[in-house]
Amino acid sequence: MDFTGKLSFLVFLLCVLFSLKNQHAETNKGSSRITDSSHSFLRAQSRNKVEKKLPETHSYNSRQGSLRYDYYNESCPLAEKIVRATVHELFNLRQNVAPALLRLLFHDCFVEGCDASVLLDAADGIRSEKDSPPNESLKGFDLIDIIKLNVEKACPRIVSCADIVVLAARESVLLAGGPFYPLYTGRRDSTVSFQEVATYELPTPQDNLSKTIEAFASRGFDQRETVSLLGAHSTGTIHCKFFFNRLYNFSGTQGPDPSIDTEFLNFLRSKCNRSHSSSSSLSISPSLSPSHSVKRLSTASFNDPAMKMDYEGPGTGFGTVYYSSLLQGKGLLFVDQQLTAGEETKNWVRAYASDISLFQRDFGLTMNKLSNLQVLTAPMGQVRRNCRKVN
Repeated sequence: MDFTGKLSFLVFLLCVLFSLKNQHAETNKGSSRITDSSHSFLRAQSRNKVEKKLPETHSYNSRQGSLRYDYYNESCPLAEKIVRATVHELFNLRQNVAPALLRLLFHDCFVEGCDASVLLDAADGIRSEKDSPPNESLKGFDLIDIIKLNVEKACPRIVSCADIVVLAARESVLLAGGPFYPLYTGRRDSTVSFQEVATYELPTPQDNLSKTIEAFASRGFDQRETVSLLGAHSTGTIHCKFFFNRLYNFSGTQGPDPSIDTEFLNFLRSKCNRSHSSSSSLSISPSLSPSHSVKRLSTASFNDPAMKMDYEGPGTGFGTVYYSSLLQGKGLLFVDQQLTAGEETKNWVRAYASDISLFQRDFGLTMNKLSNLQVLTAPMGQVRRNCRKVN
């Protein structure tokens, strides 16, 4: 490793150690309600990984393999800068770029790891994850096409789609007001898609707390990490159909979810009345092929009736409104409001609501962990030329 590479790695290591030092100090002065069940990033990496045996003997761990910091330093030194610049350009045209790319990362990494399998179109016997019910409203594929095109112009067949997804998501977090977190690179792209896994194992907005905890535990996340990761719901929009039953027919009762604050319930009903029960749906981002330029993007998409996750307006930081809203019974999604239904998860909701810097540190560490789930590294997988199909 040359001097520049050593220096880059040293800076990376110092950033992680500094974050951990601050996190430890902050946790020590936090509420006594919060137990020592919390884990720092390095402890999570050094301890025996939390694993759950899945069909075909798969296990979900943070399998970093040959990932390393600044992986493209020699082969494509401008790779990360190109991703950053393109995401910023897209964001300036359409600010919902950030939540779209962030959600895309989660739906990729939660299904057989961060391997860009979610980007594959159905073809030649491949059943696309895009066609699974949880992914029907997934957006951002056009954005990845544009980023990939720009990277390919500079460095053909070098940078994987999987790395582009995680790097683009990090930029999205920053643009949404969230924290920076270091990332290793060197992921490879899957040659297969996992439609059935996406259909049955992705968490849903209707999940209760036990289902949510079980789903995230199967990927190695404890309750603290689960609460922090769901803080990604601080940004973006959610359409009426995803919480309509909470307003009018919760669990078949023909009435509202009793956990919703009464004033908030009336507010939501004014935005999502019964006329939306059949018409509301997530808007689809425009279909852009790699030959389209960034300038072809418009704000015409995402215009269907929806509620912003930060419905009270921009807060003082990423996560500010989300956690305080849950404590007031004002969570938009049932899965979010359920975080206050358990003692440990509610304690972390309280902690993050009262100390946004603690949340941002935890969120960055958990996003780093998510980005390393069951990655493919050489010689496995490939570097796709087109993110939508195998070479």
